[in-house]
Amino acid sequence: MKPTHNSPPHLTGAVTVTQARDQILAMGTRLGPEQVPLGKALGRTLAHDLAAALTNPPFDASAMDGYAVRASDIRTVPATLHLAGESAAGWPYAGSVKAGEAVRIFTGAPVPDGSDTVVIQEDVSRSGDAVRLDVATRSGANIRLRGDDFHEGQIVLKSGTRLLPRHILLAASAGHAMLAVTRRPIVAILATGDELVEPSDRPAAGQIVSSNTYGLAAMIEAAGGEARPLGIAKDTREDLQQKIAEAAGADILVTMGGASVGDHDLVKPALEALGASIFFSKVAMRPGKPAFAGALGATCVLGLAGNPLSAMVGARVFLIPLIAKMLGRVDVLTPLIATLAGPMEANGPREHYLRATLDRSTAPPRATPFASQDSSFVAVLNAVDCLIVNPANAPAQPAGAQVTVLALDF
Repeated sequence: MKPTHNSPPHLTGAVTVTQARDQILAMGTRLGPEQVPLGKALGRTLAHDLAAALTNPPFDASAMDGYAVRASDIRTVPATLHLAGESAAGWPYAGSVKAGEAVRIFTGAPVPDGSDTVVIQEDVSRSGDAVRLDVATRSGANIRLRGDDFHEGQIVLKSGTRLLPRHILLAASAGHAMLAVTRRPIVAILATGDELVEPSDRPAAGQIVSSNTYGLAAMIEAAGGEARPLGIAKDTREDLQQKIAEAAGADILVTMGGASVGDHDLVKPALEALGASIFFSKVAMRPGKPAFAGALGATCVLGLAGNPLSAMVGARVFLIPLIAKMLGRVDVLTPLIATLAGPMEANGPREHYLRATLDRSTAPPRATPFASQDSSFVAVLNAVDCLIVNPANAPAQPAGAQVTVLALDF
C-alpha cells in the first residue's frame, strides 16, 4: 500500500522527543464535520464557529419581582400609582403602561410597552389597586434589555471548542438542536506478544495480562478519539500482518510491543511488508525509548513500547496531541508550569518523564516525583496524576525550581 502521507527519510539513531513529535503531528490533519444532536454532543469538538440562531433575552425582561412603571411617574417619592395589570413569564401584559399606572411583574417576564423601570417589590406597598412607591429608583433599573446577552448571528462558541456541559447549555440557549462536530479519529490498538493474555484469562507460566489495550483505549476516548481494539497479535509475521490489515480505515494505528531490535520484534518488518514507511525507530526518552512512527496508506502509525508505563507515557507525549490536532481542538494540551516540592537529580542523555503528583492548591502548583521511577511498576498509577519533564542532560534542580509538567487527566 502506497503511503499517502508525506514520507520523510528514515532517521537513524534515537531522535529527540521534539523531532519525533514534530514528525508525528505533521501526519495529522483535521478531520471533517458531522452533525450530532445536542444531547449527544458532550465531549465532542465543535467543527465550526457557532452563531446564535436567536437573540437573548428575546425581549426586555424584568430582572426582579416588582412593578413596571414609567420613570417619569416616580421622579418624586412617595408616589401612588394605579395597578393596571400583571406580566408573568409566558403571560405578558397585553396593554401599554400609561401615565400614573403600574403593572405587577415577575422575574423573567416581558417589560410592558410604555414602562421603562422596574421597582422591586420590597420598595412598594399595595392596598387593593393602589400601589405606593416610597424609594427613589433610577430609570431603567432592574431590566435586562433585549440582546444584553447575545444577538442573533453573534458567534457564541469558537471552532475547536471541546464541548463541556456549560457549552451545551449555551448552544441550547442560542437556539441549536444539532451541532456540527469534528469526526472522532478512529484509533486502532494492537497489542503484540506471545506472553500476553486477556485480563479475563488466568496467566500461565511465563504469561502476563495485557493491560495496555484497556489503558490506552480509555486515554483515547477521554481525549475525544474512538478506540478500536484489535486484540493481541502473536510474535509471527503472519499473525501480525493479519491483525494490522484489520486496522484498514482507521485514522491511527497504535502498536504496543515488538518495537525494539530483538529476534521477536517483528512489528516494523510486518508493517513494511504491507507497504508502510517508517520515519524513525527510537526516541531519546525514558521510559519509552523503543518507539517509532510511520504511515500505512492514509493511516498514521505509532509504535509504543510494550511496558505498560512506557506505553502510557508514549501515548501522552505523542498520541494525545495527534488526536487533538485531528480534532482541531483549541484547548491544546499544553504543558503546565509547576515548582518542585523537593530536589530533582541531574538527568542523562534521554528526556525523562517522572511520575509525580500535582498539588493544584498553590500557585503555581507543586509537583512531587515518586521516589521510585521503575517503569515496571503500575500500582503507582493509583496516585500519579502528572509527568515531570526533565530535559536531556539537565542539571540537578533544587526544591522550588520551575519545571514543565504534563497532566494525565484531560
